[in-house]
Amino acid sequence: MLKKVLTIAGSDCSGGAGIQADIKTITAHKMYAMSAITALTAQNTTGVYGIFEATPEFVASQLDCIFSDIRPDAVKIGMVSSPGIIAAIAERLAFYNAENIVIDPVMAATSGGRLLLDGAAQTLMEKLFPLGTVVTPNIPEAEALSGIEIMSGRNVFSQRNMIRAAEIIASMTKGAVLVKGGHLECSADDLLYAGGTARWFSDQRVDNPNTHGTGCTLSSAIACNLAAGYSLADSVRRAKDYVTGALKAGLRLGNGRGPLDHTWRMGPD
Repeated sequence: MLKKVLTIAGSDCSGGAGIQADIKTITAHKMYAMSAITALTAQNTTGVYGIFEATPEFVASQLDCIFSDIRPDAVKIGMVSSPGIIAAIAERLAFYNAENIVIDPVMAATSGGRLLLDGAAQTLMEKLFPLGTVVTPNIPEAEALSGIEIMSGRNVFSQRNMIRAAEIIASMTKGAVLVKGGHLECSADDLLYAGGTARWFSDQRVDNPNTHGTGCTLSSAIACNLAAGYSLADSVRRAKDYVTGALKAGLRLGNGRGPLDHTWRMGPD
């Protein structure tokens, strides 16, 4: 049976991140994509130039329409910028007893634009994290959420502090934490902290500056693999392999940090 994956996130009009990246990723995994849009953004590879939020009530209505008709096998949550929207999502997901929830705590775009409003981080941690199967912060997000400094420079980071940050974030959720190492220049190592155990996923870093939407893509790929029935560790590994292939494809679009090639393994025309 065709698996269904729901993305709850903001729209990226340039197509590289957010809802658009999620739908491309889900489709590339040959699954049925559904979306609940939390905000419209005016952005491209050079920056975020405007945000127009949906109301919490409208986000909740989208979720009601989805769960009452085509129940998803997994849920990916990306940009949720305000406390009201976060609370509405948490309430509806708990009501429907949603499963395989991947939470990507998007605080800023790759280009640097801020995507999380004041007060939203606390609501995110208190209301949404406890529902997550896995939370997937990058290193700056993990530092902000945990209060632990992981990087003292682009090539200098503390594995011990990365584990400590993951432990602190894990205390906020019943699930696991994947701290992504994409901001490191020396490697592409990610840390999965689950059940009190730390596991490293090591990869050679791909020399490609076009990384717009990488985090969105990875979290969506993890959700797809969870929907397919893979374990969390296998889902992370398979998702990393997918993102690595999308980076190695070498797509070059835009004047800033360009998007990935989400269709890299779908074959030639």
